[in-house]
Amino acid sequence: MKKTIPEKYDHKAAEKHWTQEWKGSDVYRWDPNRPREETFVVDTPPPTVSGALHVGHVFNYTQQDVLARFNRMRGRNVSFPVGWDDNGLPTERRVQNVFNIQCNPNVPFNPDWKPTKDETSKKDKKRPAEEVSRPNFIQACETLTHEDEVNYEDTFRSLGISIDWSRKYSTIDAHCRHISQLSFLDLVKKEFVYNTESPTMWDVDFKSAVAQAEVEDREMPGAFHDIKFAVEGGGSFVIATTRPELLAACIAVVAHPSDERYEPLFGKYAITPLFKARVPILPAEHADPEKGSGILMVCTFGDAMDVEWWKQSGLPPKQIISLKGQIKDVEYGVAPFESTDPALARENYKALVGLDVRKAKKVVAEMLAQPGTAADGVGAALQGEPRPISHPVKFYEKGDRPLEFITTRQWFVKTLAHKDALVAQGRKIQWHPEHMRHRYENWVNGLNSDWCISRQRYFGIPFPVWYPIDKEGEIQHNKPIFAPKESLPLDPQVEVPAGYTADQRNQPNGFAGDPDVMDTWATSSVTPQIQSHWLLNPGQHRKLFPMDIRPQAHEIIRTWAFYTIVKAWMHEGEIPWKHALISGWVLDPQGKKMSKSKGNTVTPQSLFDEYSSDAIRYWAGRARLGTDTATAPAVFKIGSKLIVKLFNASRFVLMQLSDPVPGVEKIAHPLDKAMVSTLADIVRNATESFEAYDYAEALQRTEELFWHFCDHYVELVKGRSYSETDTAGRESAHAALNWCLKTFVRLFAPFMPFVTEEIWSWRFAGVGRDASVHSTKWPEVSEVAQITGQPASFHAAIDVVSAIRGTKTTAQKGQRWGVSSLTITGSQENLEILTTVLDDVIRTGSVVEGGTKLVPGETAAGARFDVQVVLADA
Repeated sequence: MKKTIPEKYDHKAAEKHWTQEWKGSDVYRWDPNRPREETFVVDTPPPTVSGALHVGHVFNYTQQDVLARFNRMRGRNVSFPVGWDDNGLPTERRVQNVFNIQCNPNVPFNPDWKPTKDETSKKDKKRPAEEVSRPNFIQACETLTHEDEVNYEDTFRSLGISIDWSRKYSTIDAHCRHISQLSFLDLVKKEFVYNTESPTMWDVDFKSAVAQAEVEDREMPGAFHDIKFAVEGGGSFVIATTRPELLAACIAVVAHPSDERYEPLFGKYAITPLFKARVPILPAEHADPEKGSGILMVCTFGDAMDVEWWKQSGLPPKQIISLKGQIKDVEYGVAPFESTDPALARENYKALVGLDVRKAKKVVAEMLAQPGTAADGVGAALQGEPRPISHPVKFYEKGDRPLEFITTRQWFVKTLAHKDALVAQGRKIQWHPEHMRHRYENWVNGLNSDWCISRQRYFGIPFPVWYPIDKEGEIQHNKPIFAPKESLPLDPQVEVPAGYTADQRNQPNGFAGDPDVMDTWATSSVTPQIQSHWLLNPGQHRKLFPMDIRPQAHEIIRTWAFYTIVKAWMHEGEIPWKHALISGWVLDPQGKKMSKSKGNTVTPQSLFDEYSSDAIRYWAGRARLGTDTATAPAVFKIGSKLIVKLFNASRFVLMQLSDPVPGVEKIAHPLDKAMVSTLADIVRNATESFEAYDYAEALQRTEELFWHFCDHYVELVKGRSYSETDTAGRESAHAALNWCLKTFVRLFAPFMPFVTEEIWSWRFAGVGRDASVHSTKWPEVSEVAQITGQPASFHAAIDVVSAIRGTKTTAQKGQRWGVSSLTITGSQENLEILTTVLDDVIRTGSVVEGGTKLVPGETAAGARFDVQVVLADA
């Protein structure tokens, strides 16, 4: 039954209607019964659940949705699920802020406690957070993430993302816990993981370890402090350091082996100011003679170089920074904090205990500036005033204070030993754009530590591990008890290992559950395995893995892309996907990347309301992979204009077509054949572009021809379309208009799903696959293979009609104004091409009968024709 075609397009009403229609249909559902060769699989990025989606998400997910929709129309069985990344530090921080709570594992569970959003804490910043038990804290996380997930789903549905919602998952649900724990045990079996106590990058606010891939350098103000050290037996030298607060943690002094200034000191001992520690002076390749004074102190631990040097040194560490980022209490005079003057060292160190690092730096600098503090007793240890500098400082990407290297027990995946293999895996993947592969390889080659996968947090996937406790009450970390696969998923803080009872938990001769959770992308790195039900459903896994595409942004090549490649290789020796599609950033009007942490994001709903979801999708679809793109209201407006034009042109065309519409075999007029052949070329090019993942090229070419179709072709054939005498001409026009419009709607469908579904429903909707434009067949050249037109004749007609219109516009006449004389000069070849469509040109231009003259001759450079138009008198 034909639908009534509305007079105007109401995008809000249409989007609401089709969102509901799609929600109740199976148009986007993946069919598990179809073979792998018919399947197209998207490894969908699970967005971090932390508030609301922003326009950057809209940008990235639209681009992957455009490809999913194209492949679905190509007849492929598209697997396009969605996951929510709802466990991790960002989620916990949001929960802490919203409910003003803090997790304390030592607090007992309160079954009557309910999380309540705390508005007063926003006004009263000093109000202390409520301490809650681990189970209550997890309860609060689940409550808030559920709310966020509902909002996320609403946004995705409003945007028209063609997700198979029946396959939705969250990275904390039972299925994901199961897969993640299976992944961990598989790496244990293959000896890719280990647990050790080692210096690890530590965020003092989150109180958790951080992986190398999560670290970013931020340019920060600092200062070089020139500190005078004494040499045992006589002499002194000056060290320039930005971290005087670590003076008490100094274990050695090093200079480059070839540095003649310090070569005589190698093998001797230096005496540190304030603490009178006796530390060796040694050669070290990493010491830069051009930096500072060329000699530096090695502290445990100031930076990654300190860590690496210490590992080879055999010297005991002096850890003075606590997990909270404060100077912890140690006893000078007792190993490893020996001193030639223990009383003085203890007195000076006492002034630092409990201070955070920033305050300790200031206090140490003040102490060093006092007379008599130099280790040789001559003058102040601080030589002159601190010299201000700006230098890069390492932060956790979501952190507020610099990272510290603190010795903690963590789980690591062995990546350093496998750099070559991981580079080789990356080269098996096709990267779009190709240069993004180099970013991946640079990251792998620059690795300086194994992958730390543990967090000291609560809302995450537990390690399925327990440890025996000996009779003295010491946890035996070197004798882990791994859970059997059949028992997964489990929480070692709740379940009990075989051979033990619950009352033996945390008791001598009993056991302790591993308190940490997997994070640092340890769970997100198995999104292919989560989607394919790896190990749980091997048949389904092989239908979906390796996947076809991984769409993601370029800043997480070092994290999500890298770690997913690591897991796929370690588990199965495979690549996780055939193609990596790397999008650019969305920039604010000042050209800065949009991010929640910078506070410059834009929530999309207001954009949907003002411009339409399709218009925002158009903006995202115009951006090529790897290209940073600014939020551009001007482009949103262009998208809105295109949508309205598509609606109006479709309405105009469909309301003039006969019923039934003639088939394409009736397309006989040269102009119609030219238009159809021109569009067939676009179909061919758009299809090739899509298959090469260049969707932006497909959109650009389609849009360019569509405007010609509306502005020129529809006007050129109007006379024949309404003709009551030229039956053959009318049927040819109707058949061509119908096929062209149907084809344009299909070409635009991946980009603008709402307006195209609306138009499709008016006349083109059928049964089965044709019920929706999004499941119907993608246009193919074979549909009009029998039609061989001359595209040049269409462009020739456009040139002449445009000249006639221009003359009328200049004369301020309407386009129906008559033309008494039309003289067209051109080459003989071009004139012959024009002749085939001249009747439509004359009719469209309102040229009087006999008033047209074709003159062979030369034209202006680059012009197809010279056109002279004489308008009729009033």
